[in-house]
Amino acid sequence: METAIFIVCAAVVLTGALGVVISRNPVHSALSLVATLFGVAVLFLNQNAQLLAAVQVIVYTGAIVVLILFVLMLLGVDPEEDLSDEPIIGQRILAGVAGLALLASVLVVFIQGGEQVATGQRSATAALSKDLSNIAQLGRTIFTTWIFAFEITAGLLTIAVVGAVVLSRRPDHYEPIPEAESTDDDTAEELA
Repeated sequence: METAIFIVCAAVVLTGALGVVISRNPVHSALSLVATLFGVAVLFLNQNAQLLAAVQVIVYTGAIVVLILFVLMLLGVDPEEDLSDEPIIGQRILAGVAGLALLASVLVVFIQGGEQVATGQRSATAALSKDLSNIAQLGRTIFTTWIFAFEITAGLLTIAVVGAVVLSRRPDHYEPIPEAESTDDDTAEELA
């Protein structure tokens, strides 16, 4: 079974790496990089290195690729894009619903956890348990003690990406800069 997993993941990693290099569209290259990084994470799992797999997904796939896409959106990918044409019908309504769902989930976590969620009063350095693996203890700590901070960080990163996309959009036409108004020196010369 391990050999089959290795062969499939190796094919995904090599295909994704080839897609990163060959693809002409930078967004497609970034998505190919995601496939490569997920394949490497599964290879880590195949070697019984759960923490490395989690770090691979969280840090590289989650943060680095999002950073790459963040920069791509700031620089602009498609200059021939029509901003008035909505590519997905109802996307603004779906975005509003998704935003409200995110807000509701954060409020539920905040209300359920009370002050302990907001202030982190429970100790993050509780005694290590011999019954649980390190990754299970790390996951339990992140998703119980620090869940509010974790959710807020995810929300802020999402807002930052949406803001970058909005800021990267350029108008079709530019208005000229108005002429500077005359100063007191110009008025004195006109009167003389």
